[in-house]
Amino acid sequence: MKVIFAGTPDFAAAALKAVAAAGFEIPLVLTQPDRPKGRGMQLQASPVKQVALELGLRVAQPEKLRGNADALALIESAGADVMVVAAYGLILPQQVLDAPRH
Repeated sequence: MKVIFAGTPDFAAAALKAVAAAGFEIPLVLTQPDRPKGRGMQLQASPVKQVALELGLRVAQPEKLRGNADALALIESAGADVMVVAAYGLILPQQVLDAPRH
C-alpha cells in the first residue's frame, strides 16, 4: 500500500517512523518549509523532514496547498492509496483529500 505522509513536529516524526517500520511504501512526505530557529536564526528542517531524509524518502515543502497546482500535481502523481496526516500545520483542501484512492 502506498502512503503519502504529511506532518511537521516531533510527534509526527514518530508517526512517520512507525509507518515506515510497518513496511508501507511512502512515495511522498509533505512537511512545512524550513524555518529560521535559534539565536542565529538559521534555517532548520522540521523533524519530519529530518526523518524522511534519513529514510531516503522524497520530501515536498509547499508554502500552501490551496490553489497550488504544482503541489496538487505532485500529490496526485504519487499514486497513493491513503494519506496519513499527523500535525501537518496546513489546511488540506478537498482536492488534496480526494487525491489518494481511499
